[in-house]
Amino acid sequence: MHGISMYLCIMVERVLFEDLGMRRYKEVWEYQELLLKKNTDIKLAFRYKDGVDIATLPTVHHLLFVEHPPVYTLGKNGKESHVLISEEQMKERGIDYFHINRGGDITFHGPQQLVGYPILDLEKFKTDLGWYLRTLEEVIIITMAEYGLRGERSAGETGVWLDAHVKGRERKICAMGIKCSRWITMHGFAFNINTDLDYFKNIIPCGIENKAVTSLEKELGKRVDMDEVKYRVKKNFEKLFGCKLYGV
Repeated sequence: MHGISMYLCIMVERVLFEDLGMRRYKEVWEYQELLLKKNTDIKLAFRYKDGVDIATLPTVHHLLFVEHPPVYTLGKNGKESHVLISEEQMKERGIDYFHINRGGDITFHGPQQLVGYPILDLEKFKTDLGWYLRTLEEVIIITMAEYGLRGERSAGETGVWLDAHVKGRERKICAMGIKCSRWITMHGFAFNINTDLDYFKNIIPCGIENKAVTSLEKELGKRVDMDEVKYRVKKNFEKLFGCKLYGV
């Protein structure tokens, strides 16, 4: 029609971003649980009301960045036998330990590791956990590409790897494990930046034997600026999830 412009209006989800700095694991776990409960309570309050469009409910998306003091976390289906250090030895070395409610097995969190916890309402994105995990992986993969590294997936093993298909050279750089309740997510990814990799010697990371763990620092041969990595991950998160971070 002459003189009339037609516009396609695409709803962009807004995600509240918080960089929590260095925080103990239990404190941030409880914070995630609180945010998840606020969102699930909203869904429960409206779920059975006639004519309610779930996509319009006032649930709030969050993305938390944090570094943790040294801590081992074991997923709900993880095996205690994959922990190669006693709890007494952990206490002596100042390492926390928690058996938690995410998927996945044993992993380590520590300083100079970028941990990201998205609390997203997938009913406003896509109700597909496979899609969600693959998209999280892709955020890390394209971030690695910006550093000249080829991140890959390994069949049947959630997370991001280098040389995933080269026997004897496989090494994991980003672990992932999530929980989802009423399509609200919690937990997330742990991306090794300048992480002290010696901590991984006390566990069988993610329950996967005979495969190494690495970091950006180790792969690039130099220390990497954490703020720069955070900026790149945030940018790529927005791009791949089609969202807008605010509160940054």
